[in-house]
Amino acid sequence: MTGRDILTRQPPEPDKRVWYGGYPQKFIDLRFPKGTGPFPVLLVLHGGFWMSEYDAAHMAHLCAQFTSLGAITCNIEYRRVGDAGGGWPGTFQDVAAAADYISNRMSMDVRFDRGRTVALGFSAGGHLALWLAGRHKVAEGFGLMSGHKGLLSGVISLAGLADLQSASKLRLGDGAVDLLMGGSPEEFPGRYRAASPIELLPIGVKQILIHGVEDEIVPVSQSEGFAERAKSAGDDPELFKLDGTGHFELADPESDAWPTVSRASLQVLKAGGDFVE
Repeated sequence: MTGRDILTRQPPEPDKRVWYGGYPQKFIDLRFPKGTGPFPVLLVLHGGFWMSEYDAAHMAHLCAQFTSLGAITCNIEYRRVGDAGGGWPGTFQDVAAAADYISNRMSMDVRFDRGRTVALGFSAGGHLALWLAGRHKVAEGFGLMSGHKGLLSGVISLAGLADLQSASKLRLGDGAVDLLMGGSPEEFPGRYRAASPIELLPIGVKQILIHGVEDEIVPVSQSEGFAERAKSAGDDPELFKLDGTGHFELADPESDAWPTVSRASLQVLKAGGDFVE
């Protein structure tokens, strides 16, 4: 069985867990390929509509598969709605801090290939991965640790929420977007401009979007709209729409969607060089 059971399937253990802050949710599970590297690096962000009842464990299977293919995987946990300090702006601050922690670690560990660092996110994690790729475009004053362009060479969104304004109006996740943001786009237009990936275009890195046509949780229009806007803005996104595919399959290495997910992702990770065995 594949799909939704990825949420409950026993996750494989990481090689190492590191902490990037003082909250119990601020950790990263690292997995390393065999050898000395340098290896491409995949920053992984889990889904669950940014709610505390969903954690990073359901991305462990995907991480283990990509590590077996030759990438260092960094499965990032962060504060969500329901956690102390989760939601706006803490969730965004955590993701930014985790990325900065990994960037700093790269300068001290020769196994990390700084030139091949890609963010991958599933569902709400797809939103956060796209946001992370565009955070250098966030205006100062929001306390979101906007940082500098250059850490990421690419971003992969699996069934991601790329347009928060649209997702709010559609009440995806029973209003999860408004819970994340502390209110509606009409109440907090500035927050939504700073937090919605579609508002940060162009982001200037390689973008892969993969979405199931039969997804009833996050509609494929989220990725379609982003890809169209990104092209108009001067980026060069690639959108893969998978017929007969729903939502959870994209995060499951045992699903029929996995060959597309792995093949497209590996193409981005390999950019600039081959894997070191």
